[in-house]
Amino acid sequence: MKKFFGGMFIENEILEKEGIYHPIKLEYYKTINKNSERENKLKYGIEIVKTEYYTNDVKIEKQEISEITNDEKAIEIILNTLKENRVTPIGMQDVIKEILTKRLQIVEN
Repeated sequence: MKKFFGGMFIENEILEKEGIYHPIKLEYYKTINKNSERENKLKYGIEIVKTEYYTNDVKIEKQEISEITNDEKAIEIILNTLKENRVTPIGMQDVIKEILTKRLQIVEN
């Protein structure tokens, strides 16, 4: 199961600086593992969907990482960070790894 967390169109000024002249929309979803529901331990993950609107075509790119944590508040903090930084599906894995590494370092100290 997945729940919509938030979405946005990337601003034209940002796209044009990168030489992109078509609209791009990013959507962020919180995923929930139904199998873990029976154990009373929900596992949350993330899915990012990038939609590019070309003149005669639409290209959709998706990436999902499931079962990142059982802490719903933590997954929402991660989702918010991804959204604020306009992270696309291709960069999601590296960014989440960095976020979790920093979080572990904080916990260990």
